[in-house]
Amino acid sequence: MDHLIIGFQNVLTPSTLFWVTVGVTLGYVLGALPGLGKATGVAVAIPMTFYLPPVAAIALLIGIAKGSAAGSAVSAILLNTPGEPSSAPTALDGYPLARQGKAQKALKMGLFASVIGDFLSTLVLIALAAPLASYALLIGPVELCAILLFSLTFIGGLAGRSMLKGLIAAAFGVFFATVGIETETFIPRLTFGLLELDDGISLVPMAIGVLAVAEMVIQGGNAQTLDREAAQIDDSARPEDRRVTLAEWRRCLPVIGRGTLIGAVVGILPGLGASVGSFLSYGATQRASKTPEKFGTGMIEGVAAAESADNAVVPSSFVPLFALGIPGSVIAAILIAALVLHGLTPGPMMFLEQPQMIADLYAAMLCASVILLIVGYVGQRVFAQIIRVPIRLIIPVVLFLCCIGAYMTTNSLFSIYLMLGFALLGFFARKLEFSFVTFLIGFVIGPNLELTFRQSLQILDHDPARLVGHPIALLFGLLTIATVVWISRSNNRLSARRAAAQSAGTDQTAEHSHI
Repeated sequence: MDHLIIGFQNVLTPSTLFWVTVGVTLGYVLGALPGLGKATGVAVAIPMTFYLPPVAAIALLIGIAKGSAAGSAVSAILLNTPGEPSSAPTALDGYPLARQGKAQKALKMGLFASVIGDFLSTLVLIALAAPLASYALLIGPVELCAILLFSLTFIGGLAGRSMLKGLIAAAFGVFFATVGIETETFIPRLTFGLLELDDGISLVPMAIGVLAVAEMVIQGGNAQTLDREAAQIDDSARPEDRRVTLAEWRRCLPVIGRGTLIGAVVGILPGLGASVGSFLSYGATQRASKTPEKFGTGMIEGVAAAESADNAVVPSSFVPLFALGIPGSVIAAILIAALVLHGLTPGPMMFLEQPQMIADLYAAMLCASVILLIVGYVGQRVFAQIIRVPIRLIIPVVLFLCCIGAYMTTNSLFSIYLMLGFALLGFFARKLEFSFVTFLIGFVIGPNLELTFRQSLQILDHDPARLVGHPIALLFGLLTIATVVWISRSNNRLSARRAAAQSAGTDQTAEHSHI
C-alpha cells in the first residue's frame, strides 16, 4: 500500500498526467477509426517513447490501449464497422440505436460501461499480480517450459476457427524468433549474411507491418462502403434519446458488473482475448434477459455488456504478463518491447527488483481510467465526427506514421523493409484466416521457450520419465494434451453444425426454385 501511495505521488505530476492524457486521447481517436486499434496504436507509438521517463512512457502506451478499447465503440455504433473485432457485439445493438436517432445515448452508455469495466479490472490486476508472481518464483525451467507450451497451444487453438491454422501460425512465430545469433554457440542462424539480423528480428517493425500496414491495405478496399455508411447517421432532437435515463442505468448496472467479471476472467487466461470476452458477455446478457428476442434491434443492455467486457480484458491481460512474463494478448506481447526498452523485464523478479515501478504503473492505470471518462465525455461529439473523414485520407497518414515508427526502432531502412515484408505476410494471413495474434505471441514466447526447453533437457537428462519429479510440469503437459483434444472436438462439432446449416439452406433454396 505504501508503494501505491508513493506511486500516485509520482504519477500525479503535470508531466506524467500530460502523457497519460495524450495516450488516452490518441487511443480514443485510433479506436474510432475503423481498422485501427490498441495493438496498432501501441506498436506505432513505442519508438516515440525513447526519450520519455519509464513511467510516462509505459503510461502513454497503456493509455493508448485503454482509450482505443473504448473508442472502438464509436465506429461500431455509427458505422456498423467495429474499430476492433472485440467491438463487433457492440454494433449488434449500437448501430440500430444510431439508426433510430439514439447515437448519443449508445455512445454515452458505451463510454460509461468501458470506464467502469476498465477501472474494476485494474483493481483485479493490482490484487492478483503480486500473489501470482510470488508463487511463480517457485517455478523452474521445466515447469516454465510446460507452461509456455500450454499457453501457446491454448492460444493457437482458440485464436481462430481452425486449431491447425492457429498452431501453424504459432510455429511460424517461434521460427522467426530463432533468427539471429544462437545464444549457446554464438553461430548466426537464418541471417543470410545480413548483419542487421544478427540481433534477431525486431518486434516493433514486425508488429507494425502485420497489424497496421496489412490492415490499411484491407481497409483501402472497403473505402467506398465506409464513406457511404458514415453519411447516413442523424441524431434525434428528443432529450431522452440523447442521454442515459435512470431506468436504463438500473437495467444496465448488473449487466456491466457481469460483463466486467467475464472480461477480467477472460483477460487473465492467455489467448482468449477481448473478442471472446465481449461475445461471452453479450451472449450471457441475452440469455439472462426477459426479452432476448429484442437483442439486435437496439437494446442498450447489449452495448453495456459488450463494452464492459471488452475494456475489462485489457488490464486483466497484464496479470500473466507482470506475474509470469507470459503475454496473454497481442497488446501484452507488444508491451514487452516497451518494457524491455525502458529497462523492465516482465516476470516475477520485477516485483522484487522494482516494486515501486510496478506501483507507479498501477497508479498510472487507475488515473488513465478517470482520464478516459473525462476525455471521452468531453470530446465525444468531436470523436464521433472522425469517422466521417474519408478513409482515403486516413490511409496515407497511417502509413507515414508506420514508416516513421519502424525506422526509429533501429534508425535503419532495413526496419522498413522488414515492416513491408511482414505486412505482406499479415495480409495473406488475414485472407487465409491464419491467426496473426498467435503468430506474434509465438514470436514473443519463442526465445524463452527455446531456452527453457534446452534447460529442461539438461535437468531431465533427456529422460521423459523424470517428469514425475516435476508435478507442475506434468500437470501442464497433461493440460496441453487435453486442450488439443477438447478444442479439436469442439471445432469438429462446430464444422458439422455449419455444414448442416449450409445443407439446410441449400435444400430450401432448391425447393423454392422448384416451386
